[in-house]
Amino acid sequence: MQNPTRGRVYRRCACRDDSGDQLGPHCPKLDNRSHGRWSYAVDLAPVEGKRKTRRRGGFATKQEARAALAKILEYEHTGLVIDDRQTVGDYLTDWMRTKTLTLKPTTIANYQRYIAQDLLPSLGHLRLETLNHRHVMRFVHDQITAGRGLTTIRRCVATLSSALHDAVRQRRLPHNAARYVTIPRPPKYEPTCWTPTQAARFLRHCADHDDPLTDLFEVIIGTGMRRGEALALHWADINLDERLLFVRYTLSNINNTTPVFTTPKTRSSQAWISLSDRVIAALRRQAARQPGHDLVFTRRTGQPLRPDYVLRHFHDLSAQAGLPRIRVHDLRHFAATTMLSSQVPLVMASRTLRHSTVSTTTEIYAHLLKPLANDAVNTIEAALARCDHNATTSA
Repeated sequence: MQNPTRGRVYRRCACRDDSGDQLGPHCPKLDNRSHGRWSYAVDLAPVEGKRKTRRRGGFATKQEARAALAKILEYEHTGLVIDDRQTVGDYLTDWMRTKTLTLKPTTIANYQRYIAQDLLPSLGHLRLETLNHRHVMRFVHDQITAGRGLTTIRRCVATLSSALHDAVRQRRLPHNAARYVTIPRPPKYEPTCWTPTQAARFLRHCADHDDPLTDLFEVIIGTGMRRGEALALHWADINLDERLLFVRYTLSNINNTTPVFTTPKTRSSQAWISLSDRVIAALRRQAARQPGHDLVFTRRTGQPLRPDYVLRHFHDLSAQAGLPRIRVHDLRHFAATTMLSSQVPLVMASRTLRHSTVSTTTEIYAHLLKPLANDAVNTIEAALARCDHNATTSA
């Protein structure tokens, strides 16, 4: 059974004798209660077969030393492993070494950037066990005062929270100091969707000018694929006879310099997509335009297209066609808008977009579902009206 009285509390000072050795708890001046500071010592459970005695000092009162000792014994009893000299910086550095085994390279690069540029300079010097909610809130306040973007701040705190969550799971910490930090939300982006007339006008402009990315935009618009998924599309994942393609990869750039293929955004994103006649024709043209490559859309060298280049080129083409400036990702919103506005069943639209759940589609495109909701209740009304009419007629 756990012994709550383990360890000892004592007072000591830094006075030295004539030979320069510290007197510690044997200093005669300790009879004066205002002399020296309080410390505790306790033997902890063996780690790797070795017993370890923890000694900590510098407490102003005996009660403070006893409270610190009791806390250590409580942590030991509940299985928490406390290294009270490890700093936040040391912990985050060790944490990153383990996360590189499980996370995507792009996520690792982002975590490393947030840790090195933001978290370590502000919080890295703190001892991990002393990090609390106020420290994180002060970090958020300082970042906002310095003019940092709210999205960046949220991602920094999310990185810290993820690291601390792992520490709690591993019983390294009793709680996550960043879990309930409040950060102002940035203005919500409202996607601007082209109308079918505008999308058709854009594609005609690309075709009329024989733009090399015409068929890329045809595929994105005709399938609702994400930009990275279209850029990572391999011919091996396309079956034109079966009118299907399989989304297996997505293309990202680490620090906007190094292209890397990773798994798509969610598990449900790895799925089959049906192909229309128009998309099949675009893929056949692309095969004739750039034969002999594994990737469907590439540079002349066969290397992947850069996502930032595709975005800039898309903006240039949109401006030339006299169309509103939107993101490449908004072409996916166009596909969703067109399907839902045409009363394609919600489940089928959600599967085509490869959302993880139908509720995801509902949340993102709730503004498009109002007409469908009106149609639903109007259908009920029409059914009741027919029944009333039949009853009146038969009477």
